[in-house]
Amino acid sequence: MSAPASSAADETLADSFMRRDLAELARLSAAEAENDPVGPHPLAALLDHAACANRRDDLLATVDMLLDSGDPDDPRLLELRGHLLLQTGRLTAAEEAARRSLDRRPHHKAGINLLVGVLMQQGRLSDAEALLREQLEREPDDATLNTNLAVILTGQDRMDEALPCYRRAILAAPSRAQIRLNHSITLLKAAQFAQGWAEHEWRLDLPGHSSLPRDRILPNIVPGLDLRNKHVLVTQEEGLGDTLMYLRFIPPLARLGARITIWGPEVLARLAARVDGVAECKIGGETPEYDYHCPFISLPRAFAASPTPFGAPVPYLPADPAKRAYWSRRLSADRHYRVGLVWSGAPRPENTEAHMVDQRRSMPLAALAPLRELENMTFYSLQKGPAAAQLEEAPFDIVDHTEELTDMDDTAALIANLDVVVSVDTSIVHLAGGMGMRVLMMDRFNPCWRWMSGRTDSPWYPGLTLFRQTKPYDWAPVVQGVAGALRRESGR
Repeated sequence: MSAPASSAADETLADSFMRRDLAELARLSAAEAENDPVGPHPLAALLDHAACANRRDDLLATVDMLLDSGDPDDPRLLELRGHLLLQTGRLTAAEEAARRSLDRRPHHKAGINLLVGVLMQQGRLSDAEALLREQLEREPDDATLNTNLAVILTGQDRMDEALPCYRRAILAAPSRAQIRLNHSITLLKAAQFAQGWAEHEWRLDLPGHSSLPRDRILPNIVPGLDLRNKHVLVTQEEGLGDTLMYLRFIPPLARLGARITIWGPEVLARLAARVDGVAECKIGGETPEYDYHCPFISLPRAFAASPTPFGAPVPYLPADPAKRAYWSRRLSADRHYRVGLVWSGAPRPENTEAHMVDQRRSMPLAALAPLRELENMTFYSLQKGPAAAQLEEAPFDIVDHTEELTDMDDTAALIANLDVVVSVDTSIVHLAGGMGMRVLMMDRFNPCWRWMSGRTDSPWYPGLTLFRQTKPYDWAPVVQGVAGALRRESGR
């Protein structure tokens, strides 16, 4: 779905873009830029359109057309070019564009924040921090600058320094939901769970979250709350991994007497239906009747002060017994140590933040080449999506049954017949972890909050061990660590 246009001029530009008339788009946007020489370049209004349509390169071509035919150092166009290059992973060129823009407009806040974003994506957190601190000397109370500095400090596991930055940002902009959401992530990474989950509710003020009435959201689980015979509708939110992680809260919710309906995607329905306490799984259609509703990511907030703040113990995701038996028969001839592999997440180009995270968390299959030295092991692909095509040039033999895996229920049954799952940070980690399987997770530099800091284990999944990058995009030591663990644990 296309992002909404904000004005008649934006609608005209969007129409040219959607018709792929880039020459007309360049002409119209140049005229609009002359009428408004101060704000962002008119083409910037199409960033969301380009993301939704996965056509960032078309917008970049239009920007380059204008730079070639007009002022090659137009700071607004260079800034937009930098954003597009950043989003598509061309980081050296993005940095060049950002710095050229700042050459024309030194200390321009939007240009500074762009360059900070590029440096962060490159993993140059110290450089980004220095740039922000210099700018904060000029604008010490700016909410955006303080927030960005806090994000960078959190990425360096300096949560004690990040939290005062958030306090300054919140004082300046107390109702800005994105700042509050970022604040919650730092609190959660610092293991301040009760406050972090409460603050995390600010995400509901951002696009893409639940539109159901806020006054009927599940309250905190406290003494005196009577959920007996209450119908609680639990709704899908964000990625599949989040849902798989927070399904752990369904059994304790059911034990309080609630009747639970899960309203989520088809790919999870059959698996979720077997979680203890689920009365019904609904896919699509009209909103069911309910007494309370609860987005999945609000469940830990509801249980934060309860006797079960981490939900049900692992395992809480049961594989289908018949399907599990089917794969047991299929793999019965394989007496080797069985290793499931996932090397890439979903690219999700329509979601800019998720798309950029995926560029950091995913690796090429070729990076796993050192595993070919391991003996008496059989590797099974659990990889879905575009990255599965890399199997055509796999660096070692990998068995691929993924055409038979139509949903997470099928995948769980295969995983249940493996010895270990080796994966980057994807939903398969949460699936295998929630099943109680052994998981070796290959984690990126500056990782997701849920994997915490300074530890190689996980409070969420007792069978999981983390192997984390110490340098951005450098997977070699991580893969070597995984290879050593496989060799030790297999006894081969």
